[in-house]
Amino acid sequence: MNRRDLELGGMRDTYEELVTGIETVRNETADLRVSAESPDGLIIATVTSRGELVDLAIDPRVYRSPASTALAEAILDATRQAAANARHLVFARLRRFLPADATFSTTDLDLDPFLVPMNQALSADQPASPDRRTEDT
Repeated sequence: MNRRDLELGGMRDTYEELVTGIETVRNETADLRVSAESPDGLIIATVTSRGELVDLAIDPRVYRSPASTALAEAILDATRQAAANARHLVFARLRRFLPADATFSTTDLDLDPFLVPMNQALSADQPASPDRRTEDT
């Protein structure tokens, strides 16, 4: 094995560690649920790690004031806050894989566009397993 092969092998190991680490974070955060409360405490919004609203709790006291616009704003604010909290948690878990100068506001936390091509590259670089090889007969 020559030096180039050793260097490529080391890069491949690092590459595989990166993919494995990022996949681990993705799996850890897949079931993450984050909630936020409106300032008056009457609304609680719960979102996934991707910011998708999965639960909304509205305290019945909210109906004492029939201001639908204020209610809608409170729901949106609580949902936005929960989504921001979820993104901050995911960013914190991914931090070790990001460049030192990466910032929360400039980092795309959607991992699939990153992992799919990396996994394809790893698969393409692997020798075919015996069950994947086609044999000439």
